[in-house]
Amino acid sequence: MSLPPLPERSIVLGADAADWRAAVREAGRALVRSGATSAEYADRMIAVIEEFGAYVVIAPGLALAHARPGPDVRREGIVVVTLAEPVAFGHPHNDPVRVVVGLAVTNAEEHVGLVAELAKAFDGPGVITRIAEAATPDEVREILGAVPNPDPVPDPRDPA
Repeated sequence: MSLPPLPERSIVLGADAADWRAAVREAGRALVRSGATSAEYADRMIAVIEEFGAYVVIAPGLALAHARPGPDVRREGIVVVTLAEPVAFGHPHNDPVRVVVGLAVTNAEEHVGLVAELAKAFDGPGVITRIAEAATPDEVREILGAVPNPDPVPDPRDPA
């Protein structure tokens, strides 16, 4: 298994987010644009954090926003959002967050596989900082070892 392709619409650089909810919503919008989810998925990602806390902040400066598979997940996908200003998620050691990775999966096996691939991609000194400071989507893809693909046509039922 490897990371799914990261098309242009799956990468958001320098997003403005007033708080962690806005940062997660930005990841949700990118997942919609990528064709992986419908708009409702962002609400579920936020609900997970509200219920279980900031466990999604998996490393200093890095949050992995996700929710369980559901009818709002169309296919597996990941997105990368860098924030113009870091935001606190409430994690005692890994706040503030500079990079939010949004993850959508259709089943538990995909979840385990993609998290393992993300762990490999983020394993290394300075990876989170390099991504946070990336100037182009190509730079993000290069750092993560991901490949681009043609952007899918967005679903007209979902606002971008």
